[in-house]
Amino acid sequence: MDNDKKIRVGITHGDLNGIGYEVILKALEGGNIAEMCTPIVYGSAKIAAFYRKALEMPEVKFTQIQQPSEAKGNNNYIINVVGEDVKIEPGQSTAVAGEAAFAALERAVADLRKGDIDVLVTAPINKKNIQSSTFTFPGHTEYLEASIGDGAKALMILANENMRVALVTIHCPIAKVAEGVTKEAVEEKITILNESLRRDWGLNAPRIAVLALNPHAGEEGLLGTEEQEVIIPAIEACKAKKILAFGPYAADGFFGSGAFKKFDGILAMYHDQGLAPFKALAMNSGVNITAGLPYVRTSPDHGTGYDIAGKGLADPQSMREAIYTAIDIFRNRRRHDDMYRRPLKRKYFDKSGDSEKLDLTKEEPTD
Repeated sequence: MDNDKKIRVGITHGDLNGIGYEVILKALEGGNIAEMCTPIVYGSAKIAAFYRKALEMPEVKFTQIQQPSEAKGNNNYIINVVGEDVKIEPGQSTAVAGEAAFAALERAVADLRKGDIDVLVTAPINKKNIQSSTFTFPGHTEYLEASIGDGAKALMILANENMRVALVTIHCPIAKVAEGVTKEAVEEKITILNESLRRDWGLNAPRIAVLALNPHAGEEGLLGTEEQEVIIPAIEACKAKKILAFGPYAADGFFGSGAFKKFDGILAMYHDQGLAPFKALAMNSGVNITAGLPYVRTSPDHGTGYDIAGKGLADPQSMREAIYTAIDIFRNRRRHDDMYRRPLKRKYFDKSGDSEKLDLTKEEPTD
């Protein structure tokens, strides 16, 4: 992609009865975002107009288009993916809302794969009403891994300017967490997190903290053996690959003491272990990032917000941050990949210094 070309940001409308449209409209209000990128909303101009009027917001102008290639200039664009007669019921979970959420996601992902948009930002969905014969996943992360991962493994990361928290198990019932915490899974997630910190954030030698599974990090086996039998061996395996991984740390003291500030990334064993403290510290500024895949996807770190839908109370900051973060990661990946695309050949001498024994077949990056 041309370095001067504006990044095309595809934004799915999520659950139309939640706060998705409100945070999208508020984020795009004023036109500042349209000056730095090309926002393309996958949703409905009719629904956007409904919420703008219901919330008595200033006008946010959209140009309706059929294809992302039609988006030119400093405007907001919208691609209609649902019919004109769709029923809007703010605050209600309906089958219609689930169908509309999937229609937007499916079209945007297809355009992302084709290169018609550069990054994807998803407004929140209801994980129950979106279920169908074509969507049988616990959430966005698993769907994206299956549909555009091309064999790569996804990693959920919640991030803001102060911390980045990744998860070993994601949308997994607590009763099944322990069986999902295997040495292979922990090692895999540490490795993906390390690569994401390098490629997506431009950190050369990131420091990663790994949390324990059991209270007090298992108390040397008294409160559980996963630390000794699973997590520590995974950390040691990663250290052997020159990854700076440390732990396992007891989660309560780790966050309560402020130790999280000393690390570039944190790997939690399960959803609420990592996200409860993260959201307590960074609810309005947090961003959900799907790392490890060939494509960039971000999302606000909140849900559908049915309790405040249509009331004008939703804070758009997390949506704004999701858009900014997607742009930053896209640029960071491009710089990282350009740096390593054509590494210079190194010259190798044998121990005698014989210049006739040069080996020019090996290529390594010269960072």
